[in-house]
Amino acid sequence: MKFYTRTKKPHLYDVLAAAAVAVAAVAALSIAGKGQYSAICAVIFDMFFVYAIVRLVTAFIGQLQYNPYSYNIVYYSGFALFLLFVLVTDVILTVKMITSPDIYGESIMLFTLTDSAKTYMLISAPFIAVFAVALCVSNISLIIHEGKKPSNFIGIIFSLLLVGGEIFLFNADKSASGSQTQVMIHDIFVNLFASLYLYFECMIIGVITANAIVIHNEPEPDRDFIIILGCWIGEDGKITPLLRGRVERAIEFAEKQEKLTGKKTIFITSGGKGSDEKMSESAAMKQCLIENGIPEDRMIEENQSTTTVENMVFSKKIIDGINKDAKVSYATTGYHVFRSGIFARHAHIPKVTGIGSKTKWYFWPNAAVREFGGLLIEHRGKQAIIFTSLCLIYVILTILAYR
Repeated sequence: MKFYTRTKKPHLYDVLAAAAVAVAAVAALSIAGKGQYSAICAVIFDMFFVYAIVRLVTAFIGQLQYNPYSYNIVYYSGFALFLLFVLVTDVILTVKMITSPDIYGESIMLFTLTDSAKTYMLISAPFIAVFAVALCVSNISLIIHEGKKPSNFIGIIFSLLLVGGEIFLFNADKSASGSQTQVMIHDIFVNLFASLYLYFECMIIGVITANAIVIHNEPEPDRDFIIILGCWIGEDGKITPLLRGRVERAIEFAEKQEKLTGKKTIFITSGGKGSDEKMSESAAMKQCLIENGIPEDRMIEENQSTTTVENMVFSKKIIDGINKDAKVSYATTGYHVFRSGIFARHAHIPKVTGIGSKTKWYFWPNAAVREFGGLLIEHRGKQAIIFTSLCLIYVILTILAYR
């Protein structure tokens, strides 16, 4: 798929309008028919879920064509999968409501929607367990090969949280005793926890999907600059295999571009000197480029940055001083491509594309979790709105189901 081919950002306001119409129609039928139109209400919800899924998929494709480095990619892909599950369960219920109307009525429909986050969580438990085990295995391999740094334990901690959440829900979901109000409060608590888990589960699915798409994208062979993003080079001053992979991936693309089009690209080595480093990351990368036969007149050092955001901002200033209309790509490790693209867009680098280098298999799961955590920290306002809305929906549904 070609990126940056659309000029307008896709929106989903029509889905909100469709949801309002569906809820209003179901409410009107429920009040007028007093339960006689339960199957019709279920069909209305089925139609809405189909529409919402189609719009999420089309918006997902449209967002890739407009800007592939966007949080919307994460939301669209993650929640489309959940809505597909809701649609399947609702269609099954609709069939039962049509064939056995005396048994399956409106209350069953409400409770099915109310329990959708919890049910999704329980059904996905086997996949979560497999993912958690794989995460632990890769994390142990990472610790064996790279040492016992605190950051190398993130995968194990995350896998324990995933499994612990499933166990907690399984135990909390056991039948509650007491008055109807007490049972309702218990169910509100359970559904709130399930919606919290659902949100993070959809987010990590979305992050994995988004990164998988952008790392397989190959930029057009017309790049004026390639920014090579730095990372830790070690106390001995030697370039690490991770950073060497980024440099070599940039060289590989540049050589391919020159062969196809004859156009030579300029490398910007971006990375400052940390307190535990003998030289700047930029200087280490420059030396690696020289070792690979790249002439110095095709290199520019950016040696002040300390974060990925600064990598992009400071490199953009250098590029603007040479050619404000330059076509730019950046080279980084595969798992870091998507998040780096977001930072590049924040730095106002137009139509930027990432090039992902290969890395050892045991880096991927732990690094993916770290990238997921980093993405959660950003755009907190948008995430707060989506998560709060999700919680309110489940609280309202639970109250309606009992009232």
